[in-house]
Parts: sequence; structure tokens; C-alpha cells
Amino acid sequence: MEPPIERIRLSQVAKEQLTKLKRNTKIDQWNILCRWAFCCSLAESSIPSPVPIPADSNLELTWRIFGGKFSDILLLALKQRCYNEGIGIEQETLATQFRLHLHRGIGYLAGNQNIKKIEDLIVTVISS
Repeated sequence: MEPPIERIRLSQVAKEQLTKLKRNTKIDQWNILCRWAFCCSLAESSIPSPVPIPADSNLELTWRIFGGKFSDILLLALKQRCYNEGIGIEQETLATQFRLHLHRGIGYLAGNQNIKKIEDLIVTVISS
């Protein structure tokens, strides 16, 4: 399947939040934390705010690295979410929504003061 975006550069704020999550959970790969964050945002019933997100960090992921073996499933989940919200599934819309969901999810996870170790992350996501 055609990815919504080939490369994503995260904001400096998101990179700092991911660094905190890496330290707390001991998950050392950015892409794994980003998948958790993206799914966390998709599970939220509200639409992410359409805020501008700067691409001002040196942290960059390709879609293939982000999604890994789950790439197609994650893309289908994004398309379904966009379809359900009635905003369409054009490439530009998918790319924008992906960035919004990814950054919102990173913010949710990093802002959760209860996540001190990997088990806390799992409990947080399962109970959402």
C-alpha cells in the first residue's frame, strides 16, 4: 500500500517527549514508541486539533521504519479514522492526519505522570 508520507520529521518538543518516554520505559527504539503514541491518539474519540507542527528536530523516520510489519494495518486504521470523520482519504489529508495523531499521541504518553516503566505504558494503553 502507498504510505501517506514517505518521511516524517518530528518536532523538537516531540523528540524531547520521546526521549523522556525512552528513559522511563527503557524502550530504545523511536519507531516502537511512535507506534504506541499513534495508536493511543487513534483510540481517542476526539479529532486532533489542526495545529501547525514544526519539523524542527533532527529525528526523522520513514513510514517503513515507523510501521514496520504493521505498516499496512496502521495505514488502514488511519484511513478508517479519516473516513469515519468525513474528511476524506486523499494523500495530503492522510499525511496531515498522521502527523497530528502521532504528535498528539506522543504528547498524551509523555504527559502521563503515571508512566514510570514499560508496565505502566502497557496499563495506560490497555485501559484507554
